Amino acid sequence: MRISVALAGILLAGVVGVQGALAACSPEVVGLRGDWGQLRFNVTVADDDPSRAQGLMDVEEMPNSTGMLFVFDPPRSVSFWMKNTLIPLDMIFTDETGTVVRVHSNAIPGDLTPIPGGDGIYTVLEINGGLADRYGIAEGSELQHPVYGEEAAWPCE
Repeated sequence: MRISVALAGILLAGVVGVQGALAACSPEVVGLRGDWGQLRFNVTVADDDPSRAQGLMDVEEMPNSTGMLFVFDPPRSVSFWMKNTLIPLDMIFTDETGTVVRVHSNAIPGDLTPIPGGDGIYTVLEINGGLADRYGIAEGSELQHPVYGEEAAWPCE
């Protein structure tokens, strides 16, 4: 009887582990990892011109566990500004594999100065200002999300 209970517990742990992996690879969740550890953010995906243009403008506050993932397909040179943005943001620029190539910390609300990401940018993750520094998110960190597909540095399972 104890063996059956133990086996059932192992099987349940396996199912929960698979469900956790699937949840990490849903369109609403971005995983981040680096030598500093791992994080997850619930995200809204902006993958067309109207949603990218709106971005996080007029948002008065945002929970620390949330953000917005901007997708640029095909990859390109991108630049952001903070027009009508009310909260400071960190911008995490990635290539097509989800590897972080640049981090801009604490973009100033309302500032119209362009914030360039560089060439070949595929996604930009915007999170609350200061979180990238707090957690150590830097160049070389990796994002996990279904948008990265087979080229992902950290593929979905």
